Amino acid sequence: MKNLQKNDPAAYDAVKQELKRIREGIELIPSENFVSVNVLEAMGTIFTNKYSEGYPQKRYYGGNQVVDIVEQMAIDRAKELFGAEHVNVQPYSGSPANMAVFFALMEPGEKFMGLDLNAGGHLTHGSPVNFSGKLFHCIPYNVKKDTQILDMDEVREIALREKPKMILSGLTAYPRKLDFEAFQKIADEVGAYHFSDISHIAGLCSAGVHQNPVPYCDVVTTTTHKTLRGPRGAMIMSKIEDKYHDKYHPESKKNLAELIDFNVFPGIQGGPHDHITLAKGVAFGEALKPDFKNYAEQIVKNAKALADELISQGLTLVTGGTDNHLMVIDLCGNDLTGKGKEVQNALEKAEIYVNKNTVPYEPASPFNPSGIRLGTPAVTSRGMTENDMKIIAKGIADVVKNHEDETILNDVRKRMQELTSKYPLYSELDI
Repeated sequence: MKNLQKNDPAAYDAVKQELKRIREGIELIPSENFVSVNVLEAMGTIFTNKYSEGYPQKRYYGGNQVVDIVEQMAIDRAKELFGAEHVNVQPYSGSPANMAVFFALMEPGEKFMGLDLNAGGHLTHGSPVNFSGKLFHCIPYNVKKDTQILDMDEVREIALREKPKMILSGLTAYPRKLDFEAFQKIADEVGAYHFSDISHIAGLCSAGVHQNPVPYCDVVTTTTHKTLRGPRGAMIMSKIEDKYHDKYHPESKKNLAELIDFNVFPGIQGGPHDHITLAKGVAFGEALKPDFKNYAEQIVKNAKALADELISQGLTLVTGGTDNHLMVIDLCGNDLTGKGKEVQNALEKAEIYVNKNTVPYEPASPFNPSGIRLGTPAVTSRGMTENDMKIIAKGIADVVKNHEDETILNDVRKRMQELTSKYPLYSELDI
């Protein structure tokens, strides 16, 4: 970064500060990860200069012959990775991807089902403050109060009663596996589209560590970062044919794949970010390699080890543990109801990065919730294993129980820095 250092020292210094932060800290926010240097290089290429409205071989601007190669490469690799019939790699991020699916499958005011936000769903799964809840009629499904786990019989009962046009399966803070085949059976029974958002677990699904929803669902969206370890962005995978064409879209001449593409561009986006498309293709290529499966398996092993040690340290976890990459500490079990923000800030002082989060049937508020969400993708990318998770869990427990004690926070910070010093991050970058 010699040019940046010379010509914009303030910007260069910010990069240095952030590199220092991530090298010394424990990154446990489950939606974050560390991309490879290959992906970083792809994001910084000259493809950022090009405008490419349209799709391969069907562009509105000239000079896209090389961009067509790049986008088709990303599409082909994604198809191979997930076994998808159709892939659109242009969405800028997860929320726009989900918006495109809503607009493709539904009309404003129509009814769909999504996981309640407090139970682990996403804003775009029907939150009343989001487009999905403002423009469409969301019927939420929830977890059981006693187990905090989804009851598919209850999901089925709601679907049979409400007859939604679409059922959305997906998670952002639910620590257990989703049964996409069961969701699909319910959707088939009521004649609804099945749309799955696997943004958090895509890497696990592609590696066979979690059930892959693509063979079952009509449409699947995912971000390309998180467990997939690619650049910030998203993609949409779908069947080609629309099985409900005659029922829901009799006037349309488009199949399902064409509906999806049309609602990405020109529906909600203009030109794709071609440098990010290249980086997506690079990340998909990495995920197709055999060692990515080992990485995905280690994410889950680390998550289970971290969860088990947190419990042994006297902390309470939502659902009592995890099956995937994330977990949620229920602070109500430690008499810290509504103290999620305080605990998050205390952990940050100890250089452990997490995010405050609601718990099922949250007794406080989304602004001052009673949970802490954490996950293992980023620390696994650094090479950490189960024994390291025990060290991290002990540090977290010490902070939770003593979140106002600066001496404890400083001690934990030193222990975390000792741990991270054993796992160099981005040593290839000469900054």
